[in-house]
Amino acid sequence: MHAAELQAVHEERVFTQADFEHFGDLSGDRNPIHVDPAFSADTAFGATVAHGMLLFSAVHGLAARSWPGAKLVAQDLMFPAPTYADEPVSIALEPLWQEDDDCWRVATRVEKADGRRGLDGQCLVRFGGEAQS
Repeated sequence: MHAAELQAVHEERVFTQADFEHFGDLSGDRNPIHVDPAFSADTAFGATVAHGMLLFSAVHGLAARSWPGAKLVAQDLMFPAPTYADEPVSIALEPLWQEDDDCWRVATRVEKADGRRGLDGQCLVRFGGEAQS
C-alpha cells in the first residue's frame, strides 16, 4: 500500500455489558471489574469497565475491515481512562509515517465523548509479505 492510499479511519461504537460478559467468556478473563456490576459499583470506577483487549480487538477489527491485507505486527498500548458499558466511543486509526515500503506506524485510539482515551497507543502495520516482529 502506498502513502497516498493509507487514509485515517474511525468508527463510532457503544460496548454493552453483554459485550464485556461475552469477551470474558471467550478470553477466560472473568475479572469482576469487567463482568460483575455489583462488585464494580464498590470500586473506584463505580461500574464495570471494558477489558483492554476488547478495546484493542475493536481497533484490530477496524484495521482489518478498512485496510485489506493489513497485518498488525507490533503494538504499544495504554489504557489511561476506563471505558464503561453503554458509553459511546470513537475508534480511530491514524497513519503517522511509513517505515518502509510495506510497513506503517499508526496511532490507535479509543476516545470517549469527553476526550479522554480508553485506549491510546501505536501499532506497526505491515501490508503484503510475511508478518515480522
